[in-house]
Amino acid sequence: MADGDQPATMERILQEITAVRRRIEGMDASISSLTLETKSIWTDIASFHSRVTGLEHHVGTLETHMSTIQDRDQDLSCLWSKVKDLEDRSRRDNIRLLRIPENEEGPDIQVFLSSVIHKLTSLTFDPPLEFQRAHRVGPKHPDGASRPRPIIAYLLRHSQTRQILQAAQTHGPFRIDKLEVRITADYSKDTTERRKAFLSLRP
Repeated sequence: MADGDQPATMERILQEITAVRRRIEGMDASISSLTLETKSIWTDIASFHSRVTGLEHHVGTLETHMSTIQDRDQDLSCLWSKVKDLEDRSRRDNIRLLRIPENEEGPDIQVFLSSVIHKLTSLTFDPPLEFQRAHRVGPKHPDGASRPRPIIAYLLRHSQTRQILQAAQTHGPFRIDKLEVRITADYSKDTTERRKAFLSLRP
């Protein structure tokens, strides 16, 4: 190499070294930027992890609450069944008389019922029928002639209630002056609705 070429070669080398240094500096800046971004990502990941942990805790709490609610629902369902059973048991000495015209009972409904039950069923009771209470059910309908309110009677003796209901079941509807009178047991609203569902299956 000629001596005259050495300055040019050294200049070129310096230029290349400067270019490499600039590239390295640029890479350092990129690495610094990547490091900052990585730190930011790790911060976000830590935040997400904390949130997920919190959500898992809340989910666990909710699952515990749901289990408690399901247990309570079962308890309530059991209690509701018992309440319905108790209500039906409390009505076991009741009978209902349907389609008896309004005001037909006169001033003394118990005397009227004693007479009409004997006429309808042909049953003779010893001791005589006794009622703890008897009354019409619900408000009077404007068209009372065609839609008389039921009469509900609470008998003193369960054996007489059973006799009357057995006679009504055997005989079916009774008739008074061309009116079809029915005597039925007195059930809770829920039991009555469930029994209605089976009417279509009756022969």
